[in-house]
Amino acid sequence: MTTALQPSSIVSSALREALQTCPLIAVLRWITPQEVESVTETLVQVGFRLIEVPLNSPDPYVSIERLARRFGSEVLVGAGTVMSADSVARVGNAGGRLIVMPHADTAVVRAAREHGFACFPGVSTPTEGFAALDAGADGLKIFPAEAISPSVLKAWRAVFANDIPLLPTGGITPEAMASWVEAGASGFGVGGNLYRPGKSLKEIADSAVAFVSTWREVSHHQTRA
Repeated sequence: MTTALQPSSIVSSALREALQTCPLIAVLRWITPQEVESVTETLVQVGFRLIEVPLNSPDPYVSIERLARRFGSEVLVGAGTVMSADSVARVGNAGGRLIVMPHADTAVVRAAREHGFACFPGVSTPTEGFAALDAGADGLKIFPAEAISPSVLKAWRAVFANDIPLLPTGGITPEAMASWVEAGASGFGVGGNLYRPGKSLKEIADSAVAFVSTWREVSHHQTRA
C-alpha cells in the first residue's frame, strides 16, 4: 500500500514557523558564493527565514551548501528556478530543503515531496495551482505577479482555502504589499527590489527592513480588520 508523501518533520516545522513569523522568500538571483553568506547574515538579522538561491546563479550549489552549513539551524535554505527532478536531488545533496519553481511541473513537485523538502511551484492559473497542490506542493508561488494583479488573486482566494499559502512573486515592492495582502496573499517572494548584484550590504539591509516592517504592519492590520 502506498502512503501519502509528507515533508520531513524538521522541514515542516521550519516552514510552519517561517510562514508564521516572516513569510517572505528572499530571492538571491545572480548571487555568488563569495557574497552569499554576508548577504544572508544581513537578511537573517532583519528577520528573513526563507532564503532561495536560484539555480541560474553562479555556482548555486556551492552557495546553498555554504548557507545550509552556516544558517541551516536558523532559516530554511534552498533553491529557486528548479526545473527538473534531478536538480531537486542536487539541492538536497548541497543541504537545501526548500524548492521554488517558476513553473508547475508536477514531476518536480513530487520529487521535492519524496525528499521531504518544502516546495512552492510557480502557477498563473487555478488549474495549475490545484494540480500542484494535488502533487504535494506546500503552497503556491503566484508568478509572475505583475501579470496577475491583486484583483485576480482575490478571485483565486474564493476557491483556494485560507490555509493554502499564496505567495505573489515578481516585481513586488513594499508599497504594493498592502493591496496584495488585502486580496489574500499569505506572503511574498521578493527579488530584485531586495537584492541585486552591486547593491551594498547597507542598501540590502535597508530594503530588507522596508519589506519586513511593511509585512508586519499590513498583516497585523489585515488580522485586525
